[in-house]
Amino acid sequence: MFQTSVIASGSKGNSILVQSRDTALIIDAGISLKRIFAALDALGVARSKIQAVIVSHEHSDHTLSAGSLSRALQIPVYISPDTYSYSVKRLGNLHDRMVYFEVGRAFEIGDILVAPFPSSHDAIESSNFYLMHEDRKLGIALDLGHPTRLTEHRLADSHTLILESNHDVTMLLEGPYDWPLKMRVKSKHGHLSNVQAVELVSRLMHPRLENLILAHLSETNNCPELAKATMQRFLDASQCRTKLIIASQTIHTPLIDI
Repeated sequence: MFQTSVIASGSKGNSILVQSRDTALIIDAGISLKRIFAALDALGVARSKIQAVIVSHEHSDHTLSAGSLSRALQIPVYISPDTYSYSVKRLGNLHDRMVYFEVGRAFEIGDILVAPFPSSHDAIESSNFYLMHEDRKLGIALDLGHPTRLTEHRLADSHTLILESNHDVTMLLEGPYDWPLKMRVKSKHGHLSNVQAVELVSRLMHPRLENLILAHLSETNNCPELAKATMQRFLDASQCRTKLIIASQTIHTPLIDI
């Protein structure tokens, strides 16, 4: 068994559950502890099964309750040294339950291999991940302004892919954000647009990609129907059987077999 659920994803907070039969992890805890626990209860995942929380970067929509989750469940926080230095106040006292990882070097938690790799984003040491259990691979790429060759290499051959599809460029440019913020979102250190997400998937597509989960949709500069339609047109034209799922800011996805 190897499963994932996107508990929440968007500009107001992100959190992802990954579990095998014996191990469960939370990647990012950018929403309230109450919401994380409610999702675990609804999914039938025992809190006692969670063995770690992993932090991708220091922004509050990924770190909000990471420290609280660590203290509540007495589990370690896996984090890069520079990310910790930029988020120490928000994390609070971790009571020596802090484990540093090196971006670019894989590590194991229980029977799940976690491989962090650099993400092009305006954070001190932003990471994306792929995770493996037995012969199954989950790729996670959020907060990704520009997908590099390394990004493509690390996400290649994923059986399930959680991918940012943050904004529609027209909605962004015509929307209410001030101009510097628009340029920040659109930059190589910002967020992936719907069209950029399609372009990346076109390079990652292979016959065994079973699930594609679009995540981190902007509530201001995108809408689920538009993100889904943009990607679905490509999948249909490519005659792909990949299942397309849209993650939500407010409702967790079901448990998805990776």
